[in-house]
Amino acid sequence: MGLNCGIVGLPNVGKSTIFNALTAAKAEASNYPFCTIDPNVGMVKVPDTRLQALAEIVHPDKIIPAVVEIVDIAGLVEGASKGEGLGNKFLGNIRSVDAIMHVVRCFEDENVVHVYGSVDPVRDIEVINAELILADLDSVEKRIDKTSRMAKLGDKKAKEAMTAYEKVIDALKRGVRAAAAGLSDDEKAALSDLFLLTGKPVLYVANVAEDELASGNKYVDAVRKIAESEGSELIMISGKIESEIAELDGEEKAAFLSDLGASESGIDRIIRATYHLLGLITYFTAGQQEVRAWTIHQGDKAPQAAGVIHTDFEKGFIRAETIAFSDYVSAGSETRAKELGLMRVEGKEYVVKDGDVMHFRFNV
Repeated sequence: MGLNCGIVGLPNVGKSTIFNALTAAKAEASNYPFCTIDPNVGMVKVPDTRLQALAEIVHPDKIIPAVVEIVDIAGLVEGASKGEGLGNKFLGNIRSVDAIMHVVRCFEDENVVHVYGSVDPVRDIEVINAELILADLDSVEKRIDKTSRMAKLGDKKAKEAMTAYEKVIDALKRGVRAAAAGLSDDEKAALSDLFLLTGKPVLYVANVAEDELASGNKYVDAVRKIAESEGSELIMISGKIESEIAELDGEEKAAFLSDLGASESGIDRIIRATYHLLGLITYFTAGQQEVRAWTIHQGDKAPQAAGVIHTDFEKGFIRAETIAFSDYVSAGSETRAKELGLMRVEGKEYVVKDGDVMHFRFNV
C-alpha cells in the first residue's frame, strides 16, 4: 500500500520547488504560470528512525522504508473547472490522488510574479476551493441524471445513491466541501466512484520567506484559521530553505538543521503530517534479508496487514507472531524477546498497532 498525494495551488506559489525538495527530483520551477503542464511524479521515502534501530539489531542485507507517491500538478486558476489554463486536465490529475497538499504563498517577493498581482492567501485558497467545488458539482449533476431514471424504475441502489447525491449537491451549492457535508459511511460509499475532489483530506502548506520561518506572519495566521475551520492540518515551511536542505548529505543536513534550531526538515514534517492525514500507520518485518516498513490503515487487522505483503498471506492467514517495537529494541533480538515472553501470537481479529514487528504464518 502506498500513499498518493497531489500538490496543488495557484501558479508560482512554490509547488514545484517543494516537490523538488520532497523527491530530490528536478521538476520545472520557472517564474511564469503553467511551466508544469504534465504532472511530475516522484517517490518519497517516509522518514522513520525505528528502521535504523531495528537494522542495528538485525544487520540485514538491506533496509526498505515505506514510500509516498507525490504528484506535482500544474497551477490552477479561476475558471479551471471550465477548462481555463488547461484546468480540466489538471483537475483530472487531482481526482486520482488520495490526499491534497495545498501549497499557499505566504511570502512577499517582487521578483516572483503572483498570478493575481498581490499576496492574499485567503483569496488564493477561495479560488482553488471554488474551482474544486464547481468541478465536483458538475460531476454529481451529470451522474444524478442517469441515476434518477434508474431510481424511478425501482432500482434500490439507485434510490440510495440519489439520497447521497442530493445531500452532497446541497452542500456544494452552499460552498461546503463534500468532506464537510455530514455524509454517513453508506453515503460516502455511494459517492466513492465519483472521486470527489472536495471529499479528499487536505494538508495546507504555508510557504514563507526564510527569515519568517520561525515567527510566521499574518498570511500564515490567515491560512491557519481556514485550516482549523475545515479540520485540516497546516505545516509552515520555507521552500527556499527546503531546496537547500535537499542538496545536502546526512551529516551536512543535520548540521544545517541544528543551525536552524530544528530536529527535522519541513519536508519530513510534511510527510508525517500527510501520513497522519490519511490515518496510516507502519508495521515492520525484520530478517537477515531485509528490515522493511509496511504501510497500512489504522484499524486494519492482522490478515489485512499480511495482505499488503502478498494477497496469498491474507487468503491463507493462520496467525501473526508480533513483538512491539519498544519490546524488540529493549530485548535486543527476536530470540531474546521470545525468551522474555514478549512475542505474542495473534489471530484474525488482532488490530495491528503502529510499530509492531510481525511475522506471518499462512497456508499456501
